[in-house]
Amino acid sequence: MIGASRGSLASVQESLRSRAGQGDLSALTADLLAVAGLLGEQKSLRQTLADSGQPVAARQALVADVLGGKISAGAVAVVGDVVSQRWSSDRDLIDALELLAAQATFTAADAQGTLDRVENELFHFGRAVDASAELQMALTDPSLSSGAKSKVVTDLLSAKVDSGTLAVIAYFAGHLRGRQVNSVIDSLSELAAAQRNQVVAEVHSVVALDDNQKARLTAALTKITGRQVKLNVAIDPSVIGGISVKIGEDIIDGTVATRLEDARRSLLA
Repeated sequence: MIGASRGSLASVQESLRSRAGQGDLSALTADLLAVAGLLGEQKSLRQTLADSGQPVAARQALVADVLGGKISAGAVAVVGDVVSQRWSSDRDLIDALELLAAQATFTAADAQGTLDRVENELFHFGRAVDASAELQMALTDPSLSSGAKSKVVTDLLSAKVDSGTLAVIAYFAGHLRGRQVNSVIDSLSELAAAQRNQVVAEVHSVVALDDNQKARLTAALTKITGRQVKLNVAIDPSVIGGISVKIGEDIIDGTVATRLEDARRSLLA
């Protein structure tokens, strides 16, 4: 998100945090994802709700008229908060609802002590997508409906992951809207880590890191970023040796493969 949308997202996320102890967060997730799915299909409705030229009271009244009695009162209030903000595009409004739904799931998992499990499940699903060309094609196949893509994920993960993880991944798998699967999973992982004021560091190594190596790397990255770091380590034979670390948009690449490529380019030059 850019411009006004970035500040608006921060505002509604803070508002959701203030509601954390109110109601069933898993039900809130389902309601917000249902609304996001509806607005994804109803262009005129989402454009009206995202139109900052319309009075806030009118937009919130429209939310109450359309959604009242169909989703929980708490979800109606959250959607009302969202439409009261300024959005750079109507698509950003949908993105905000989706992120708030995921945030509700992660808040519930944190309260239940299962957030580590959810974070690990998100990471491993991302790795499964990386490793399966068939899964990538299924999730990006324009001929498959949103429901069919969600069912692919549900069939794959059902009974293997936390129910909250499954609900979130299945929804996003069916509603990529041109986004890459891994970029969506990365965003969800970062949102889950932010629940505990952490950042995610994705580490690629040719061999598994032992506990001591993980501890030293975590300490070094925490010092660099100024925030607690959550390590996700992926075994990647292509690096040959060394490691690469990705934190957000930043990459620290100390792999042998990269050094060899740099040497090759120097020789060619």
